[in-house]
Amino acid sequence: MGKNKNAQVSDDMAGQAAGAIGGLAVVFGILAAIKDKLGLSWPTTVLLTAGTLVALGYGAWRLRAAIVRLVAGEKLPAAALKQEAAASVLVDPQTDAEPVPAHPELTAALTTAGVISREQVIRADEVTVTDVPTGTLYDFLVPKGRTYEDVEKRLGTVAGMFGVTRLHLTMERSRDNERRVKLLKLHEPPFTHPFPAPTRQEIETFPGVPFGHDVTGRLAGVPTFDKASLLVAGMTQMGKTTLVNGIITCLLIAYGEFEMYLLDGKFCGLTKFEKKAVRYESSDDPAVFEDMVDELNRRSDNRYAKIKEAIQNRQPAPKFTPVIFIVDEAADFFAHDESKEGKEQARRIAEKTRSLVAKSLESGISSVLMTQRPSTNAIPVMVRDQFLYRMCLYVASAGTAKVALGDTYFDTVAPINPALLDPDIKGQAVLFANGRSTLIRGFNFEDQFIWSIVDEATVKQQEEAISAPSKTPIEHAIEILRNDGVDFMLTADLAPALGITESDPAERGKQLSALLGINSGRTAQGRGYKLDDLIAAARSSS
Repeated sequence: MGKNKNAQVSDDMAGQAAGAIGGLAVVFGILAAIKDKLGLSWPTTVLLTAGTLVALGYGAWRLRAAIVRLVAGEKLPAAALKQEAAASVLVDPQTDAEPVPAHPELTAALTTAGVISREQVIRADEVTVTDVPTGTLYDFLVPKGRTYEDVEKRLGTVAGMFGVTRLHLTMERSRDNERRVKLLKLHEPPFTHPFPAPTRQEIETFPGVPFGHDVTGRLAGVPTFDKASLLVAGMTQMGKTTLVNGIITCLLIAYGEFEMYLLDGKFCGLTKFEKKAVRYESSDDPAVFEDMVDELNRRSDNRYAKIKEAIQNRQPAPKFTPVIFIVDEAADFFAHDESKEGKEQARRIAEKTRSLVAKSLESGISSVLMTQRPSTNAIPVMVRDQFLYRMCLYVASAGTAKVALGDTYFDTVAPINPALLDPDIKGQAVLFANGRSTLIRGFNFEDQFIWSIVDEATVKQQEEAISAPSKTPIEHAIEILRNDGVDFMLTADLAPALGITESDPAERGKQLSALLGINSGRTAQGRGYKLDDLIAAARSSS
């Protein structure tokens, strides 16, 4: 068996050698014929023949590649048909114009990121690159058929092509051309160096309510709190209360006249604004939260009744003073102790809060809820879903961020993951408003500045109260109880102070109840009126 195999190998080698000898004989015969025909020397004949064969082979390869591309339906770039074109010059596929220079950095980055196709280019003559104090600004046009949205949707991938993170990039669209993009690439991670707090004039001239600085140092915020509420979430010690203190300060400066209800679940986080608040409570008791929500829902119902009455009478809709309800550590008020009564209270509070946030916006009542526990069940979903504005400071995971920003947040345009924020930079947050994400850092105002703003607003409020029309009977009754320093006054004592001289107790009580618009209550002292009931009734009527 082995001998037969060796014999077969020997025969193959002999055959290959014979073939090679025959091939060489043919080649020498051809070369001899060429030499005799052209009268050339042997070296010249060999070189000429070899060169001709190489040229023919290259031409055949080019022809085959062209045929393959045409069969596959791929358009041949004009540059491939011009062997002498420079490597940095490409043909604009949108026009029949002469080849134009392509911007190498942007073209490569946007092509690889999938923003533009491989046949498209970013024209160098449509790019402006400017060095600014915080980074490099690219102002350019995307090719025809593309818009700024194509860049915005892949901003994270584009950042990777630039060798930076998504946090290093910020993008603006043009107001006059859908193809124009302004892309800022930061030299350093955002907010590496803090920006100075804004002046009063800067806050007043901002078109809306500023919440903080963006990564370029400009003020960023929301256009209005009218018909909108805000949810703020983030882990503890991330600067949440300082950030919201800055927002309230800006509201006092820029938002005009409004009423504040403050529930300080942290006990001292919102104390600076107690003087300006219509009602201030420092408590973590869910019953206190429920009582404030009930009061605001009553005000909302009363306002809607007035709106309905105006519509029925074909009158202009009444204008109400805006009310903003601000709650620190809101998650504590939705928790329960697993008891039947606790679960029922939590369910009741969640439904009342949902109603307040969802239904009170048209009546001019907005809510700002803050929590340092942005877990799935910290604030019920039916409450979270009602917020138009959302803000999230540093959190440990993308899943936690969805609790604050919404379950579909990472499917929105150009999302920013709060889990990527630097936890050592306090007050840094992702603001999601009107479908767009902005990375901001809240203002850290000096206490003296905040106090001066609060005192100024309080004095203005008092001056307006003095110059306002005469008090209503219920306002007069409140003033009487406050001047006497009491929380309760008998009908027999309050009626004469309000000009009711009826001697019959029953008739006197009826007249006083009709004058005030609320019924009296009974205590161990007798029938009369509590100061808290009078205040609640006065607020509900405004």
